[in-house]
Amino acid sequence: MKTHKIAVLSDTHGLLRPEVIEHAQSCEMILHAGDFDNQKVLDALEAIAPVYAVRGNNDRGWAAKLNKELEITRFGLRIYMVHNIKHLKKDLSGINVVVYGHSHKYEERTDGGVCYLNPGSCGPRRFRLPVTMAVLEVEEGSSVWQVRKMDLTENAASRPICEGSLKSTVEIILREMNAGHKVEWIAQKLGVECAFVEQVCRIYVTHPGVDAQGIVDKMEVSALFEYSK
Repeated sequence: MKTHKIAVLSDTHGLLRPEVIEHAQSCEMILHAGDFDNQKVLDALEAIAPVYAVRGNNDRGWAAKLNKELEITRFGLRIYMVHNIKHLKKDLSGINVVVYGHSHKYEERTDGGVCYLNPGSCGPRRFRLPVTMAVLEVEEGSSVWQVRKMDLTENAASRPICEGSLKSTVEIILREMNAGHKVEWIAQKLGVECAFVEQVCRIYVTHPGVDAQGIVDKMEVSALFEYSK
């Protein structure tokens, strides 16, 4: 009997990890519960499989085309999606799975016959929270399905900075630096090398008024190559 697989993720915040891509490539479709932060992540996911997504609180401008909530039926499953569980609609009649995000914390529970699934965040790591996503597995022609939690935390500390996530990573570094956090703390949070964070901070300090794109443009070519490996 064929098993259909659905990748479920949320809160990528400008970062599409290689591990996420690998899992998504084994699935027939992708659900994203919002907070892409930029369109590049959505475009990259759409190149892998059909994407069904809702708009998160950090998705602005370009994301106006995304709905705040979405209901779909695939492989016999009725799925309702919303970014923040607090904005959940009241009537869930006939819904099998509610997919949401926002908290960056994995949650899977059943209430009233409905499965509530928050895949957590598989973007930049927040403090010591795990880096997670999920895969829904549905047996064709039956009502049998299950959720598989995918914990990517083990590889999170050494994830590469690649084209498409570089600017977003720099933006996060600037935000954390302006909040008063130290280089080591920022590097640990994002799972990047301290040397990379130090270079971003150095350019920011020596070029008053420079923005994230300006920092990317000024970074050493050799350093970019090193961090993109």
